[in-house]
Amino acid sequence: MKKLLSIALLAMIATTAAAQKYMRIWQGGESTRIALQDITYQNGGASFTAAGTTYSTSQVDSITIVKHITVTFSGNTASVDMGNAGTADVTYTANGANVVMTNTNEKEEMEVELKGTSNSGSFTYYGTYKCKIHLNGLSLTSTTGAALDIQDGKRIDLILTDGTDNTLVDAAGGEQKAALYCKGHMEVSGTGNLTVTGNNRHAIATNEYMLIKKNTGTITVSKAVSDAMHIEQYFQMNGGTVNLSGMGGDGIQAELKNNPDEELNGQILIKGGSINIDVTADDAKGIKSDSLITVSGGTFVINAKGAGSKGISAGTDMIINEDDAATTMTIAATGGVYEDPETDDTSKCMGIKVTKDLTISAGTITVTNTGRKSKGIKVDGTYYAKGGTVTANVDAAATRK
Repeated sequence: MKKLLSIALLAMIATTAAAQKYMRIWQGGESTRIALQDITYQNGGASFTAAGTTYSTSQVDSITIVKHITVTFSGNTASVDMGNAGTADVTYTANGANVVMTNTNEKEEMEVELKGTSNSGSFTYYGTYKCKIHLNGLSLTSTTGAALDIQDGKRIDLILTDGTDNTLVDAAGGEQKAALYCKGHMEVSGTGNLTVTGNNRHAIATNEYMLIKKNTGTITVSKAVSDAMHIEQYFQMNGGTVNLSGMGGDGIQAELKNNPDEELNGQILIKGGSINIDVTADDAKGIKSDSLITVSGGTFVINAKGAGSKGISAGTDMIINEDDAATTMTIAATGGVYEDPETDDTSKCMGIKVTKDLTISAGTITVTNTGRKSKGIKVDGTYYAKGGTVTANVDAAATRK
C-alpha cells in the first residue's frame, strides 16, 4: 500500500502544472484537502503523516490531485489562474470584475477558489457536474445582478475557508432571484463566516435543497427585500450559526417542488446549531415550511415583531425532540394583527403556528405572546405533549399526552 501510494503521488506531482496547489486524501467517501506536499511514512508504512495529521494507510482509499482554479478580484478587475484545469473543459470571460465560467467536464470534480474584493464584480458558474466553490476572504458587490450565481444543477459544496470573512451583495433592480443563487443542491461547510445582502429579492436562494453542515461558521443576512433564505425541496441544518434580520419576507422558507416524489419535499430539518431571527415585516414568518418541520437539536431565538407575523410556521406537522442535540427555543410574539389590504382578511401574530399536529417529546420551549390578540402556540390539529419543558399558551384543537 505504501509503495502504491508513493508511486501514485509521485506520478501525479510529476504531471501537475506548477500552479497546482492541493491534493485530497480520501477515506470512506469523505476527503480532506491539503496543500500538495510530500508524505512521511511511519510504522513500516502502516501510517503516514501529511499536513500534521497522521493517517492509517489501510484506511485511505486514494490520494487525488485537485482540479483547482483561483479567481482573484481586485477593484474593477478580476484575474483567473486556471491552475491545472485545462482550457479544453473550462472556459471563462472576464468583463472588468464580472467573471463568467463554463465547465463542460462531467468526469472530474472542479474546485474554484474565490478571493479578493470588488465593489463592481460578480462570479457566474455554468456546469453539469458537481463542484466545490471556496470563499477565501471574498468581498463581492455586484452592480448588475447576483454576486454569486451558480448555474449548475448538481451538488455544490460551498466552503467557507477557515478563519475568513466573506461578503456577497447583489444589485438593486436586477432580474436575479438572489445575491447568492444555486441552481442545484448546495451544501455549506467550513468555519469561515458569510454575510449576504439581498437588494433585489432574496439574499440566498436554491433550486434544490440546502444543507448547512456541522462544522460551518456563521451565516448572516442583515437585509433582504424578500426572504433571507428561499430554499426549494428542503432545508437542513446540522450545525453552525444563522443570523437573519432586515427581511421584507420570511427568514427561512422551504418550498415544495412540483414533483411530489422529491426527497423531503417542502420540509425543514434542524439537527443542531444556533438560529437567531428577527421578523419585522408584516405577515412574515421566521421559519416557514410547506410541509413537515422536524427539530431534533439546536438553539433558537426568534422575535416575531411584525403585524400578523409568525416565529415558526409549519405547513403540515411539527416535531420537536432532542434526538441529535439539546433543543432550546425562545420565541416572542410581540406583533399585532395584520389586515390584508386587498382581501381585508386578518392574521394574528403567533410564536408557533402548526397546520396539522404538533408533537413535543423533549427540549426546553419558551414562547411568550404580548402583542395585541397574539397567540403563543396555535395547533390546528392535535398537540401531543409527550415530554420536554414547555412554557407557553397553547391553543390546540385537541391535546394528548
